[in-house]
Amino acid sequence: MKMRAFDVAIIGVCAAVYAVVGRLTDFGLNVGGVAFWPAALIPAVFAVLFGPWTGGIGAAIGIFIRDMIFHGDPLLSLSAGVTGNFAAFFIIGYISQARLDNKKIIASLIIGTTTIIAGLLLPTILLPAESIGFTQLSTIETIGLFVGTVISSLVIIAVVSRFIREWRNYAVGSIIGAGIGSIIIASVVWLYSQAFFSPAGYFKAPINSSFIPIIFVWTFATEIPFILFLGPPIIKACYRAFPSLKNIKEK
Repeated sequence: MKMRAFDVAIIGVCAAVYAVVGRLTDFGLNVGGVAFWPAALIPAVFAVLFGPWTGGIGAAIGIFIRDMIFHGDPLLSLSAGVTGNFAAFFIIGYISQARLDNKKIIASLIIGTTTIIAGLLLPTILLPAESIGFTQLSTIETIGLFVGTVISSLVIIAVVSRFIREWRNYAVGSIIGAGIGSIIIASVVWLYSQAFFSPAGYFKAPINSSFIPIIFVWTFATEIPFILFLGPPIIKACYRAFPSLKNIKEK
């Protein structure tokens, strides 16, 4: 990628807005250390308007700034937040600009869903623990909640593909991007809690492996409604105000 001065400036704007809005809208709510996150809408819009690298890098920098304000643990932010955010919004921007036919959509969904399922369910199945006491849900209920989330996402894509074709790429990219980002965050947060917990640290005790799907569902569910339902009207408004944005392509 050839980075222009314009790209650097837009990345800076994306990062700054994302960090500030993210901190102001998390309302102190979190599950497993992962915050309520409607601010995911911001880098999603930037990724569509200015390309995947802008959205991905802007989100990575923005989440790092926000994390330093919130919990001040740079290693946790770099390992979970930065990687998960970059992956999520790069994918959203990339797929939104791609030329997708039905075969490519199906292949993308199979790959994305398989990656998410493997990443989430294998730790829970291979490393069983006392999930009821930790999550108040049995392992079967936890897996059911996760599977329900995946199925709901596929239904959303099917409906958008059928009735709102102009946003088909955006819907596919949003589901896959947010899903991949959420599995990265859920898995890395769990791993981090195993290695770096301490009475004085951010994690007071290791997170149970059966909690991974819960963190995934929380992360995904607090992002995807805002990305899917608020993103399109904001992007359309930006295109109407600045028609030249439609001609910006990743170089």
